[in-house]
Amino acid sequence: MPTVSAILVIDLQRGVVRDCFDADGVLARTARLVDRARASGVPVVWVQDHGDFAEGSPDWELAAPLERRPEEPLVQKEYRDAFADTDLLEVLERSGVQHLVVAGAQSDHCIRTTTQAAAVHGFDVTLVSDAHTTTDAEHGGVHISAEQIVAHTNMYFGGLRYPGRHFAAERHDRIDFAPVP
Repeated sequence: MPTVSAILVIDLQRGVVRDCFDADGVLARTARLVDRARASGVPVVWVQDHGDFAEGSPDWELAAPLERRPEEPLVQKEYRDAFADTDLLEVLERSGVQHLVVAGAQSDHCIRTTTQAAAVHGFDVTLVSDAHTTTDAEHGGVHISAEQIVAHTNMYFGGLRYPGRHFAAERHDRIDFAPVP
């Protein structure tokens, strides 16, 4: 039986990506990936930060060129983990999803936390290595560029291991919606 995939687009909202590294490129690549998923009959699931922005406000809206279709699920979250206190797990289970293709923001917060949670929930996960973004950060007085954070997140996720699960970090143009091995 083939593995059912879905694309999970996390927090690519105007207020989130405003100052993010390569935001225009990430948005364009994600839009192309969403178009390919739709053309392949792969479900598209949208996650939006509902805690930091008022619903319907300009900052809450998806950043162009992304557009959610009315029939596509929208999960509203308040925590970095899109599974925490939301119906995301139920949405995915109803569709029979076993493999998540993840794009979005921010790499070191919601992307990393949600992909790790997806692994714990038993999903195979492909992080789209060139379709997630973040901002520069300071930690312990050390400046870390957004580009470094994105690279580190790809390296970290590409090496993730859970029993019987498959994980990868792949460029948007290498994503195959066919069954994972």
